[in-house]
Amino acid sequence: IAKAVYNSIIHKFECSCFLENIRERSAQYGGLVKLQRFFLSHILMGKEIKLATCNEGMTVIKERLSHKRVLLVLDDVNDLEQLRILAGGSQWFGLGSRVIITTRDKHLLIAHHVNLIYKVKKLDHHEAFELFSYNCFPKKELSNESAKLAIDAVQYAQGLPLALVALGSVLCGRSIEEWKEARDGNWHFGITGLYDTLKISIDAL
Repeated sequence: IAKAVYNSIIHKFECSCFLENIRERSAQYGGLVKLQRFFLSHILMGKEIKLATCNEGMTVIKERLSHKRVLLVLDDVNDLEQLRILAGGSQWFGLGSRVIITTRDKHLLIAHHVNLIYKVKKLDHHEAFELFSYNCFPKKELSNESAKLAIDAVQYAQGLPLALVALGSVLCGRSIEEWKEARDGNWHFGITGLYDTLKISIDAL
């Protein structure tokens, strides 16, 4: 949803950046500084930015962007420090800028004094099946057996868009036998990151 909103309004801004998977990327060594560098480099049209610390990054962001109309999406935030370091306050960006934050923790938004909070509803079965199929069966007809397995996968994802996209993407192009093996193993594929993505999404309910 955040990506769709971003794409639909990006033309209204002087510069923009969509920072994906902040939870995962910030957990890496030096992750927050790397995110700051990526953000600045993207906003400044690929210009290489050297930062030694997060504090230096915060200063540079404010200096370079305080007069620019910026659209920034912070995707999958799970710690208040991430918000403080990447978008510390409204004075960081120019007049008319917008920061969109996606998180599973509403209290982070309240603590960061976010003006508007929108709770995304889970998809109903039809919507969930459509999203899953879009990622799993691009331009392809479903066999009866594939459709039954797809229903099982959709039920497991419990209407959560992130889980549906992750599950559909990794199942795309796999054989019926691989599908059954994955289903019987509680959709654990032994693929780094996928199971954690699904588990985090579903445990957050």
